Amino acid sequence: MILQLFKKTKELDFERTYRAPLATVWQAWTDPDMLRQWWGPEKTFIAECRVDLRVGGELYLVMEAGEAMGKYAGTRWPMAGTFTRIEPTDRLTYDARSWTEGEEEGSTIHHTNDVTFTESDGTTKVTLRIAITHIGAKAKMAAFGMKFGYKAQLDKLDKLLTSR
Repeated sequence: MILQLFKKTKELDFERTYRAPLATVWQAWTDPDMLRQWWGPEKTFIAECRVDLRVGGELYLVMEAGEAMGKYAGTRWPMAGTFTRIEPTDRLTYDARSWTEGEEEGSTIHHTNDVTFTESDGTTKVTLRIAITHIGAKAKMAAFGMKFGYKAQLDKLDKLLTSR
C-alpha cells in the first residue's frame, strides 16, 4: 500500500478598515520609512527595510526583538520577499520567506501575502490573505504565532494612521 502525504496550506485572513485615504494606506505598505513605524508586533522594531516596488522587486525587512522581550531581546527575524503583482493603490502580492537569523535551515516559513485596498467614504479597507506553504521543523511555534503577530501589527498601523 502506498501512502500519499498531502501538504496542507494554512491560510490566515484579515480585514481592517482604516480612517485614512487610500493613498496614505498604500504608502504605509510601500514606503520603507512608514513600514518601519508599524511592521511587527509590540516590543519589536524594524532594524532593516528595503522596498523595490516593481514586479520582481524585493521586499526585505528585519524585525528585531527589543529589550522588553526579555530573553528574546536582540533576536532577529528577517523576511525576504519578491513582488509578484502590483496594481498601484489596489493590490500587492508577494512571495516571501521568514526565518530566525542564525537558524535559517530549520526555522524558515514560506508564505504568499495578498493585500487588497478599497476606498469608500474617506476610509480604506485592507484585506490581507496569507497562504503559508512551508513551515520548517523549528518554526511551528512561529507559524502558530503569525496570526497574533499580523493582528498586532495591523493594530499598530491603525495607531499610526490615526495619529497622522
